[in-house]
Amino acid sequence: NISMTAKEYGEEDNLVMGANIAGFLKVANAMMAQGVV
Repeated sequence: NISMTAKEYGEEDNLVMGANIAGFLKVANAMMAQGVV
């Protein structure tokens, strides 16, 4: 979730950053699962 991701990366009140990181991690994990990376 976005707020938990923001808190995990030290930006508890920055939901935009949390959304960006969460989206990136979701795509990166999917790419790794497919063997792209």
